[in-house]
Amino acid sequence: MWTYEKRLMLPINIKNKNPRLAQMIITQFGGYAGELGAALRYLTMRYTMPTDEGKALLTDIGTEELAHIEMINTIVLQLTEGSTVEELKAMGIEGNYVEHGKNMFPVDVNGVPFSTMLFAVTGDPIVDLTENLAAEEKAISTTNRNFVGRMGHPTSEVYLASPYVAAASAIAGYICTPEEVL
Repeated sequence: MWTYEKRLMLPINIKNKNPRLAQMIITQFGGYAGELGAALRYLTMRYTMPTDEGKALLTDIGTEELAHIEMINTIVLQLTEGSTVEELKAMGIEGNYVEHGKNMFPVDVNGVPFSTMLFAVTGDPIVDLTENLAAEEKAISTTNRNFVGRMGHPTSEVYLASPYVAAASAIAGYICTPEEVL
């Protein structure tokens, strides 16, 4: 259970409308690397953590990601406040308002709706914690969920390997065979 303080983590007071900027920021809500996915990822992964400390940490992080959603939606709402239908159409975000009014719907910058296919929770704490790789990072995975964009940024490089190769590579600090570290 959470205790909710009825205030934003940080005050947001945007004075000038900017629907184009709102279109870019909304991807932080429902895009592949957005806060909704992060919150669900951490709050789901917590159940397989082997220690109570690990579970508590992931609950804390997931809760913080939920707070980010509130901030992002406040920013988008303030950036679009007072926009005309023509301005919203010009920026390509009128569909959100036709379907949802002023409520934000989790989409990326192109209007693609959020999907749970954007993240993986395997039940293996190590795999799950490394799933959200940043751009151009490299990793070894023992799960076959390593197609483009599934394990972090689309430009991250994820290599499929046996658990033995993954363990040896973790020890060595580079991709290698178990024989190289024995």
